[in-house]
Amino acid sequence: MARRLTCKTLGAACLGLSMAWFAPAAWALADIIETPARQTDLAPDNLLNDAVLAGERVVAVGERGHIIYSDDEGQTWTQSEVPVSVTLTAVDFGSDTHGWAVGHSGVVLHTEDAGESWSLQLTGIGASKLAIASKEDQIAAMEEQIEEAPESEKGDLEWALDDLVFTLENMQADLDIGPVNPLLGVWFENESHGFVVGAYGMALRTKDGGKTWKDWAPKIENAQSFHLNSIARITGGALVIVGEAGQIHVSVNGGDTWKRRESPYPGSLFGVIGTGQVNEILAFGLRGNMLFSTDLGKSWRTVPNSAGATLNDGAVADDGRITLVGNGGAVLMSGNGADSFREHFRSDRAGIMSVVPISDTHLLIVGESGAKITDARGKNLQ
Repeated sequence: MARRLTCKTLGAACLGLSMAWFAPAAWALADIIETPARQTDLAPDNLLNDAVLAGERVVAVGERGHIIYSDDEGQTWTQSEVPVSVTLTAVDFGSDTHGWAVGHSGVVLHTEDAGESWSLQLTGIGASKLAIASKEDQIAAMEEQIEEAPESEKGDLEWALDDLVFTLENMQADLDIGPVNPLLGVWFENESHGFVVGAYGMALRTKDGGKTWKDWAPKIENAQSFHLNSIARITGGALVIVGEAGQIHVSVNGGDTWKRRESPYPGSLFGVIGTGQVNEILAFGLRGNMLFSTDLGKSWRTVPNSAGATLNDGAVADDGRITLVGNGGAVLMSGNGADSFREHFRSDRAGIMSVVPISDTHLLIVGESGAKITDARGKNLQ
C-alpha cells in the first residue's frame, strides 16, 4: 500500500513539494504520539492545516500537534494543551464546546472545553485493528457465499475473495510497522455522532462521542482503497465525502448508507462545501478543478477557473459569499452562487489550507505562513 499520498492536508507535501510516503520506524511514531505538543510563541506563524469556529471562538490545528484558539477573531492566539506531537490535518466541532481533531498516525483528539485542552481518543493502531476485524468479517461472509453459490458464480466470487485476502494481508503488514496512515477529514453532527476519514479509504463512525468507533469503510464504494480527503454536510442535511480519483460519495440518511456519484473529473478532490442553497454541492481540488451540483451530485457542471492552483478548502459567509483557498496564495471569491469566481493571489504566494469568514468584510486564512487576517478578497489589511 505504498501509494503516493497527495491529499491536501498532508502538510508541506500539499504545498507543492513532492513526497512519497515512507513509514518511519514504529518506535518513532509511538514517540510523537506519546509526546505532548511543545508550547511555543511561534505556533500561530507555523504551518496550520485547518480552522473552524467553535461558537465565537476560532480554533486552528497544524504541524507538531499545534492547536491554537482565538477569542478576538484572530487578533491574538493561545496555544492549547495537546497530548501528541503529530501533524494535525482537520478539526470540527459538534457543539460550541465539544470538538474533534484528526491527523497523522491515525490520531483522533477530543476537547470538551472549546479547544483549550485535548485528550487522545484513538490512534492508527486502534483504527487498523477495527479495519482488520471488519475485513475478516467480510472474508468469512464471502467464504459462506461461495459455498452456497452455484458453480457458474463461484469463479467471480473467488476472485473477489482473493482481493479481500490480499487487502487484509496488507493491512496486517501496516499494523506491524505501526500507525503510519493519516486521517484527513472529520465531521461531527453534535456531541455524539460523527465520522473521520483518511488515507487508503479509512472511514470510521462513532455514535458516543468517540468512546467507541466502527469501521465504516465497507459502507463506501471504494474497492481500490483510494484516499478519502474531506467530509462535510451541505444545506439540506446531506453528507458528502470527496477524495482521490474523483471520488464523490453522498449520504442522505446521516451516513447510514452512501452512494457513489459519477464525477466529471478523475483527479483528486481535496475539499467539499455547500453553497447555502439546499442540495447544492461545490467540490474542488487538484489544478483548480471545481465541480458544482444542484441535485446532490446526480449531475455536475464544471466551474470555470483560469487560476489553475490546487484548491484546499472553502467557506460560505453569512451574506452568501463563497471563498475558496489554495496553493500559491490563491483566494477565489464568488458572489453569484458559484457561477463564477474572481481570482486573487496573495503576494507572499504561501499555500493556504483553510479559510474562516470572521465578518462580512474579513477572512481568517491559515496555511504555510500561519494565521492571517485579510479583507474579503484575501488581501492584507493595511
